[in-house]
Amino acid sequence: MFSRRFQRPVIITRHAAERMMARNVTHDEVLRIVDTGLVRYSDSIRLWAWLEVPGRDDNLLCLALVLEDAVVVKTVMHHWEVME
Repeated sequence: MFSRRFQRPVIITRHAAERMMARNVTHDEVLRIVDTGLVRYSDSIRLWAWLEVPGRDDNLLCLALVLEDAVVVKTVMHHWEVME
C-alpha cells in the first residue's frame, strides 16, 4: 500500500493486523482512513487518523500512526470518540 497523502508506503504492524481481523477492517478501509481521514497530531511524527465508514455500526474507525520512512499503522480502533 502507498499513501498519497503522506507520499510514502504504508506498513501495518502485526498488532494492527490482528486488530483489523478482530474488527473486520479491510486494507482498503485502512488506506482510505490514512489518505482521507481527519487527523490529529500528538507530536511531529505520531498522530491519529479517523473516519466515519458508511455501513458500519462501530464508527468512528481510528488508526494510531507513526510517520517514519513509511506510514506505520500501530493499531486500529473502533467505537472511537474524538478527544477535545
